[in-house]
Amino acid sequence: MVTIAIIGRPNVGKSTLFNRLVGRRLALVDDRPGVTRDRRMGEARLMDIEFDVVDTAGLEVADAQTLEARMRAQTELAIAAADLCLFMIDVKTGLTPQDQDFAELLRRSARKVVLVANKAEARGSQSGLLDAYAIGLGEPVAISAEHGEGMGDLRDAMVEALGRAAFRPQKQPRRDRDDGMEADDATGAADGAAEAGDIDPSVEEVVEAYDPTKPLRLAIVGRPNAGKSTLINRFLGEDRLLTGPEAGITRDSISVEWEWRGRTIKVFDTAGMRRKARIQEKLEKLSVADGLRAIRFAEVVVIVFDVTIPFERQDLSIVDLIEREGRAPVIAFNKWDLVENRQELLAELREKTERLLPQVRGIKAVTVSGETGEGIDRLMKAVADTHEVWNKRVSTAKLNQWLERMLARHPPPAVAGRRVNVKYMTQIKSRPPTFILSTARPEALGASYTRYLVNGLREQFGFFGVPIRLALRKAANPYAGKKKRSS
Repeated sequence: MVTIAIIGRPNVGKSTLFNRLVGRRLALVDDRPGVTRDRRMGEARLMDIEFDVVDTAGLEVADAQTLEARMRAQTELAIAAADLCLFMIDVKTGLTPQDQDFAELLRRSARKVVLVANKAEARGSQSGLLDAYAIGLGEPVAISAEHGEGMGDLRDAMVEALGRAAFRPQKQPRRDRDDGMEADDATGAADGAAEAGDIDPSVEEVVEAYDPTKPLRLAIVGRPNAGKSTLINRFLGEDRLLTGPEAGITRDSISVEWEWRGRTIKVFDTAGMRRKARIQEKLEKLSVADGLRAIRFAEVVVIVFDVTIPFERQDLSIVDLIEREGRAPVIAFNKWDLVENRQELLAELREKTERLLPQVRGIKAVTVSGETGEGIDRLMKAVADTHEVWNKRVSTAKLNQWLERMLARHPPPAVAGRRVNVKYMTQIKSRPPTFILSTARPEALGASYTRYLVNGLREQFGFFGVPIRLALRKAANPYAGKKKRSS
């Protein structure tokens, strides 16, 4: 498929155009320059043509060792990989020396270029539009990325540059989706299957086998500067994401695809998550919100701990958030290459993991180094195993055989001299494993007895390291509504 890169200096509207072409707000947009830092790719459609579009960081002149220089290097990689570059200028501000310099860079790249004059709807933009001819990249296409004006002219210019045959024709309407991600119902409440009241525990249902070749959605989260982007670059075997010693480099949740043992993995890099009280700036709030969205649409979430300062309060809060969202968590203790007394620290990490994270008892935790690649394969094996547990289903017959033994070993509490009568249990869904317990008096069962059953489910059926939802439902009274027979 054709790949088109959007190029330009900071704050000319590249991310706004990117969002319009992909049809949803994927890239963060803000008034300040330099919001976009990594390359973001999306599937785009413009009228009757489809293509891949790449949003890039604003081109800036900077010293080689600076963050801006690394951002520019990422943009130059996007130019090299593109079939066509949309070079955007801001005609409201007018032509700048930076625009001239970057136009020369595009000429040297020998890539086909369409000059896009953005913000043409603004008052006084006509003079800037006339100045755009001086760049020497042909006739500028006047558009407004914010309001969608001039999109037809942009489509015609792109087709003229590459030819109609280069583009994939439109085949079907765009799905209402977010970056190819579909949400799973992660709530603990009983869903429609549970509310219907027609579950028959005596019927043996068919439990489908787990498919280890199915594509997997993986989100990488953690505190700022824990090494998330470095870890993903190690997965990919290339410097795909921007990294460096500065905290908070990543802003957008960037998705990239790769293969592990023949399985397609779609991995999402996210911005570092600080404590809510410390987040003041609007841009950081947008970045964190984008990261939360990535968690909700992921299947497995790897929480990256900095092993030199592990188990900070924010680390525990992130794990708790993932458990509440019902995702499958895995811990990666990163920067293992910096540790000297490994055996001693490893024992300490195991003890703290069990003690501080009881809500996901048995969670898989792996020591890794994004810098050297140590432990990467073990981490992905833990991800695959946790995903399988998260998808596990247990038949109703097996559940109720186990339930009988649990009730006999530890009967439900008695309230006012009467035992709570437990009818049956069934699993209504997976992802995460969700169960319904039918009982005559749900309110009398108690939280401690519910924990006893949840822990028993983990032990018996191997639901270690994933959230478990257990909802209590009042059993229907067969005599309700019937009149008393007179004697």
